[in-house]
Amino acid sequence: MSTMTATRTFRPAMPAPRPAPTGQVRLTRRGRLVVFVLALLVVLGLGLYWAAGSVATEEPGTPEPTRVVMVGTGDTLWGIAADIADDGDVRAMVDHIEQLNALDSGMVVAGQRLRVPTGE
Repeated sequence: MSTMTATRTFRPAMPAPRPAPTGQVRLTRRGRLVVFVLALLVVLGLGLYWAAGSVATEEPGTPEPTRVVMVGTGDTLWGIAADIADDGDVRAMVDHIEQLNALDSGMVVAGQRLRVPTGE
């Protein structure tokens, strides 16, 4: 005849769940998502509010008076700007001419036509 014995197996005791401290809020995954979406909406709303301050008018502005200068052999953008600059600020005039002509650099070639301010 055979016998059967029952023995207890060792199981570590499960710690008792700690109650949440009073005064603290724990967010669930859905709660964190709601907080994130609300923060995103606030940032979007502030961006739209600040963007509404920049307004274009329907009336065209007055174009800056310019004249066309033909670049000659040996001419540089710096030399052309130095001839035009009234206040002696040649670097600012070079930047202004580059902006008027949508130039990527200060490189000019002979025969090129440049718009330059008339200084009026």
